[in-house]
Amino acid sequence: PSVGSTGSVYFNTTVGFPYISNGTTWQAFSKKEFEAAGGTELTSGGYKYHTFRSSNTFTVSGVDKTMNILIVGGGGGGGTNHGGGGGAGGYRLLTQTVTSGNYTITIGGGGSVEGSGSYSSVSSIATSNGGGRGGGASGPSPASGGSGGGAAGYLPSSTTGASGTSGQGNSGGNTGPQYQAGGG
Repeated sequence: PSVGSTGSVYFNTTVGFPYISNGTTWQAFSKKEFEAAGGTELTSGGYKYHTFRSSNTFTVSGVDKTMNILIVGGGGGGGTNHGGGGGAGGYRLLTQTVTSGNYTITIGGGGSVEGSGSYSSVSSIATSNGGGRGGGASGPSPASGGSGGGAAGYLPSSTTGASGTSGQGNSGGNTGPQYQAGGG
């Protein structure tokens, strides 16, 4: 509402707490409004985005706020010698209420050749698994992960791709002799 006389009070249903007028502006009565900081910040279309490309801290203060959170794990490396493709890192999109405090952001790295990717997480809220490594014709079998690694097929008569994590990714592709499969 328009600013009331000094001492006027109204309850803001959007943020869930009362405001009091000092005669010039409305001020939060009991709690500080929501504030968040960390990562690369961008405001667009009425939304504020925090993007993290390396591990860091996300800091929240004030009233609780419901946020959309996207977490992607590091991708898996491909296999060697006619190897299958590495799986993509797990993908999770969730809606979560955050409270005042510091949240540790962990960004998972991609896997090297025949190596699985690392997980990414937001404190204890959620984790996305790293992608599984691709299988190698003369090396390890494909590994499970956020998305599973693809099968290698140079020497084996048939090979099965590794499984992905339910709700995060897909299984790696299967193959027959002399073919390689993609990661999930």
